[in-house]
Amino acid sequence: MTFKSGFVAILGRPNVGKSTFLNYVMGQKIAIMSDKAQTTRNKIMGIYTTAEEQIVFIDTPGIHKPKTALGDFMVESAYSTLREVDTVLFMVPADEKRGKGDDMIIERLKAAKVPVILVINKIDKVHPDQLLEQIDDFRNQMPFKEVVPISALQGNNINRLMEILKENLEEGFQYFPNDQITDHPERFLVSEMIREKVLHLTREEIPHSVAVVIDSMKRDPETDKIHIQATIMVERDSQKGIIIGKGGSMLKKIGSMARRDIELMLGDKVFLETWVKVKKNWRDKKLDLADFGYSKKEY
Repeated sequence: MTFKSGFVAILGRPNVGKSTFLNYVMGQKIAIMSDKAQTTRNKIMGIYTTAEEQIVFIDTPGIHKPKTALGDFMVESAYSTLREVDTVLFMVPADEKRGKGDDMIIERLKAAKVPVILVINKIDKVHPDQLLEQIDDFRNQMPFKEVVPISALQGNNINRLMEILKENLEEGFQYFPNDQITDHPERFLVSEMIREKVLHLTREEIPHSVAVVIDSMKRDPETDKIHIQATIMVERDSQKGIIIGKGGSMLKKIGSMARRDIELMLGDKVFLETWVKVKKNWRDKKLDLADFGYSKKEY
């Protein structure tokens, strides 16, 4: 039997459901989710493997107008995938009309040398008539190989989208082992799970200013637990106070929620220690960006 494989980029504006889709396809969480924009900062690979094929999905940061060096990194990281993949999934939300952000992405996609599939997500939120209008509107902007409406949250029509992707695969190598589901090391996934809880629990002024650095991650021979030490970086003293909370209550809640997800991922008991440090304006300092894992060497 011929083995097929290919790389698929998931592109779109912030908050269109790219990470929700990837987690659904993979059957477990490998990309963090939040209702706050620009949650995904790095390209995250989801490796889907069967006996017949391997599809390597690349979940990209939401494309937006950057205001910091971190924003520049995120947008360039997303666009760089156009040079690396065989197919692009351009994801838009069914409950929002086409906007300037979509038009900006479409202009880049027109120059792409690979097939582009329009994926209209969140169909559970709209009437079918509204969906048909949106499909016609986007089809008038550029020729898409296919248009597939889905609900990443409920799983509607995702099987159909997977069938289309499989049909378009070409004969190729199996790039990753059967049991590998992502290219990122465990330390990265742990840091992302902690950051997800910060996004979930804190106010609007916090999310974009947070980075999480894993200082240490090793098994404690006495307790047989994975001992993780992590530092939550923020840009201002006031943000540090919010994350720590009264009597350390917020930091304790962040740690407790993150530990549960980390234990599920690792399949092991975890002892998690967290600290909060202030690093002023780190999002505009190249050295800090590199230290915190947002380095242009990624692309």
